[in-house]
Amino acid sequence: MEADPTQRFSPRVEDYLRYRPGYPDALVDWLQVSQGVEARATVADIGAGTGLSTRLFLDHGHPVIAVEPNDEMRQALSRDLAARPGLQVAAGRGEATGLADANIDLISCATAFHWLEPGPTRVEWARILRPGGLACVYWNARVPALSAFLQGYEDLLHRYGTDYSQVAERRPDDPAMQAWFGAGYRGMAEFPNPHWLDFAGLYGRVRSSSSAPPPDHPDHAKMREALQRLFDDNAQQGRVRFDYLTRAFVGTLSR
Repeated sequence: MEADPTQRFSPRVEDYLRYRPGYPDALVDWLQVSQGVEARATVADIGAGTGLSTRLFLDHGHPVIAVEPNDEMRQALSRDLAARPGLQVAAGRGEATGLADANIDLISCATAFHWLEPGPTRVEWARILRPGGLACVYWNARVPALSAFLQGYEDLLHRYGTDYSQVAERRPDDPAMQAWFGAGYRGMAEFPNPHWLDFAGLYGRVRSSSSAPPPDHPDHAKMREALQRLFDDNAQQGRVRFDYLTRAFVGTLSR
């Protein structure tokens, strides 16, 4: 595992921007209706990457401060969303955002959460949240049992991924997330988030994974051939259904 995980995605930015899935509108609806997040609440999107999560909150009218440590990903976010009102972009890490004390209504953190150091991150987020402010941690989960295609995709990542097993082990389970929030834990929700991909999209999706062998790796061609077979075996009218389940956890954080 690299000492600095923020650099893992630098060579994969364009694939990440084009082929990674976004997040469902139902997530924001849940936060607003069930968790009391106001429609114009200020959001700090931590580990914003290329802006997939940032876009979701901007689309719903929230002012967003997108915090991202990776220069290439932050530049892609700025380029893609520069014209959107209500957006600020900042260089910072989950454990050291550089944001002011008690200035944020809602912290959003998507897939980047599993790369963060839990203890320092919790302290930092408690510092920047306003009293009563919420943190929402969420990600798009693959559930291999949902289809033969997803099981085959999971098997492919285990077979060809350079460190896929170690990366997968970093993802927190439900008890770990509840323990991380502690007394402030308010609950979790799940939202279906299916995507349909042609082969170019599927190939781009796997290239966006930090553990996938890059094009100059000796296993890359074999991985692509295996991916083509998987696609051919499961495609319907030239596309495969990539069933994600967006899993979200929310709570307050005491200082």
